[in-house]
Amino acid sequence: MTSSSDAPADDPSPDSTDKVQDLAPEIYEELRRIAHFQLRRERSGHTLNTTALVHEAYLRLADRSDTSWEDRTHFMALSARIMRHILIDYARKRNA
Repeated sequence: MTSSSDAPADDPSPDSTDKVQDLAPEIYEELRRIAHFQLRRERSGHTLNTTALVHEAYLRLADRSDTSWEDRTHFMALSARIMRHILIDYARKRNA
């Protein structure tokens, strides 16, 4: 995946958004279920929705080119952990 060095980190490029949508539908839906579960544990009125959390997690995964996944279970577990860290980062920013 290519990204422009002058684009803000929080602003996904159109190229990266297309790649998220190109994920195999069953994997994308499983990531959405994980994100939905993670968000159910958060306060009501959270600014992130399920789709945004999946996309942000994908962008963080894409930045980790040094990571290889053993199998689908490993990929999903890593995705869930990244989603949790995203939510923690958002909470820290909100409370700062």
